[in-house]
Amino acid sequence: MNEELNLIFDLAKESMSNAIAHLDKKLMNIRAGKANPNMLSSVTVEYYGTSTPLSQVANINTPDGRTIIIQPWEKSILPEVEKGIELANLGFNPMNNGETIIITVPTLTEERRAELARQAKSETEEAKIAVRNARKDANNEIKKSSEFSEDLKKNSELDIQEITDSYISKIDKIFDLKEKEIMTL
Repeated sequence: MNEELNLIFDLAKESMSNAIAHLDKKLMNIRAGKANPNMLSSVTVEYYGTSTPLSQVANINTPDGRTIIIQPWEKSILPEVEKGIELANLGFNPMNNGETIIITVPTLTEERRAELARQAKSETEEAKIAVRNARKDANNEIKKSSEFSEDLKKNSELDIQEITDSYISKIDKIFDLKEKEIMTL
C-alpha cells in the first residue's frame, strides 16, 4: 500500500476515534442515578474574577452512591460554588453547611431513566453519523485520486467499510453499557 492510501486510512481512523471520544464525554454527563464527581464537570465558579472549573478550586468526593461533597479550598467561595452549581442547571439542590456543600443525588424515576436512555441513544446516533461521515470522506479521497487502479480503489473502499463497521460496533457496545447503567436501580 502506498503512503497516500495509508494517510487516508489514518485520517479516517483518527476521525472515527475522535467521534468515540466525544461520545464518551457526552455520555459521562448523562447521570445514571449514582453520585459521581464527573457529574459536576461542567460547573464553573467565579474565582478572583475568572470563570474556573469547580475541580480546580475544591475537592469533590462521593462518600456513598447518593451524596456528593464539595469542599472548597477557600471557605469564602462557598456562595460562588453554590451559584455555579445552580447555574449549571444539573437539577441538583446544593446545601451549604458553612464548611462544605452537600448534594444529594435524587433517585431517578422510571420515566426519567427512559428519557436519559433516549438522550444516550441520540448521542450514540450522532457518533455513528460522525463515523459514517469519516468513511464518506475517506472514500471520496480514494475515488478522486488518479494514482490508484480501479481494483485498488474498490479494495480500499472495502477496507474502509471494515474499519467503519468495527467503530460502529464499538459505539453500540458503549451505548449498551450506558443504557444498562441508566436502567439499573
